[in-house]
Amino acid sequence: MTIFIAQESTMELNFKKLTGDLLPAIIQDDTTGKVLMLGFMNEEAYQKTASSKLVTFYSRTKNRLWTKGEESGNFFNVVSIQADCDQDTLLIKVNPVGPACHNGTGTCWGEDNVGEDILFLKHLQDFIDKRKVDMPKGSYTTSLFEDGISRMAQKVGEEAVETVIEAMANNDERLLYEASDLVYHLIVLLSHKGYRIEDLARELKKRHK
Repeated sequence: MTIFIAQESTMELNFKKLTGDLLPAIIQDDTTGKVLMLGFMNEEAYQKTASSKLVTFYSRTKNRLWTKGEESGNFFNVVSIQADCDQDTLLIKVNPVGPACHNGTGTCWGEDNVGEDILFLKHLQDFIDKRKVDMPKGSYTTSLFEDGISRMAQKVGEEAVETVIEAMANNDERLLYEASDLVYHLIVLLSHKGYRIEDLARELKKRHK
């Protein structure tokens, strides 16, 4: 689950370091980790970004505030805002709508805005954790949390057995399907116990050393 974080006050931000009272703002996709673009903000643009949760820059060519996407519809929805150690540069993590660049590319460096597939496990973990909090009716994940640890453990066991069966049968397509079910139910079990998939990564990393 993502949380919007903004500076409590601009008093600590150093808008006087650059000509024009501007701060550079690095825009990063919260999901893929890709750096999308670099823009500049004055204090007014920063305040509007923090209040509206849509990234707004100060356009040095137009000499006015400019909300990303105001013409194209390709907005940057703010997830978090952080200042660096000198309080003169911002890192803004966003969920972008559409391509970042006016040329139609995913980033202003001509890259596709696609993260490594492994990062989806973190997204799935966040999704399951949110299900645990919201408990929407009609959700299969909600039903697992409602049924409790016995049901979750049973499903992990069942999916593990089915994964083994498909591996022994040399059915690669079904192997991947059942192994995916296994990982999903394992993450649900971890979430119920207050852990995340990253805890498994840390344990494996520790063993690797």
